[in-house]
Amino acid sequence: SKNVFDVRKIAPDKKYTVLCTPDSTKTARAFVYEPNPLEYVVIRFDDTLSVDLQRREVTRVEKSVAGIVNNNLSQTIESLGISHELTNMFVDIFAWQVDFQRLQKGDKFKIIYEENQVEGKFAGINRILAVYFEHFGNPYYAFPYDQGEGVDFFDEEGKSLRKALLKYPIEFTRISSRYSLSRFHPVRKVYRAHLGTDFAAPTGTPIRSVGDGVVLEAQYTSNNGNYVKIRHNSTYTTQYLHMSNIASGIRPGVRVRQGQTIGYVGSTGLATGPHLCYRFWKNGVQVDALKVELPPSQPIADEHRAAFETVVNGLTGRLNAIPFPEVLEDPLAALN
Repeated sequence: SKNVFDVRKIAPDKKYTVLCTPDSTKTARAFVYEPNPLEYVVIRFDDTLSVDLQRREVTRVEKSVAGIVNNNLSQTIESLGISHELTNMFVDIFAWQVDFQRLQKGDKFKIIYEENQVEGKFAGINRILAVYFEHFGNPYYAFPYDQGEGVDFFDEEGKSLRKALLKYPIEFTRISSRYSLSRFHPVRKVYRAHLGTDFAAPTGTPIRSVGDGVVLEAQYTSNNGNYVKIRHNSTYTTQYLHMSNIASGIRPGVRVRQGQTIGYVGSTGLATGPHLCYRFWKNGVQVDALKVELPPSQPIADEHRAAFETVVNGLTGRLNAIPFPEVLEDPLAALN
């Protein structure tokens, strides 16, 4: 049964149902647990224990949204009734082109995307089909295309928007303390170099590896708390501090993939509250993770150019047909 579902992964705030016999004993016959909107686990207490993992039928519905940033992107999209999941996907696409901590009021966006639905209800975002984003009057486009090694996002000229490493080690959230060579340490009460970027997030928030690599260290120290250090290649190494817990299976020598959960936000070690301290090395020198220059991935190859341009032309026309909201005072949107 553990190969089907590990009961140790049962989490709080998830829906469950206990099915009992109809007689006066009310003996439990089955336990139904719903880890997410798409799946449910049935544990039957018969003569022998049985565990089944079931998937609900998913319908994919294409939608579009257009909005004008009022305060920040996350609040604007949330005000439109759109999930944070779409915000995070949007930010990951443009993270190295746009500083999402410094958006300008009046920045605009249009997104065409697919939504998963179960029994007519929202069950997550499947994928983004096209994006237009206007930042400080500069237009940015993003189109997904698969050249045979998985889907990447490209601009209208076929240049890759993906870098070797993700910009953010947690899904887009508020940065509490930017990289600084002089910061008042909240625990030691002295000014000292803070060679990292702090991301405030609730305890238990998943921390993801920003790229493929090999785990160098995964342990506890009094200063760093629970932390993981990953070597991505001969140039780049990253470190993730103050975790509440290191993810199962993460230990020195293990290979990890980009986006894989390696631990969870906490406040272990020298920390006053839950946050992730993210550190970044380039050629052995610690640098600002949010400002480092990374080489882009490969652009659209010549043999894919014609097919890619056909996709871009069609999606660009559809993006242009989506109207922006006329009222700028409030983060309103046109939803289709």
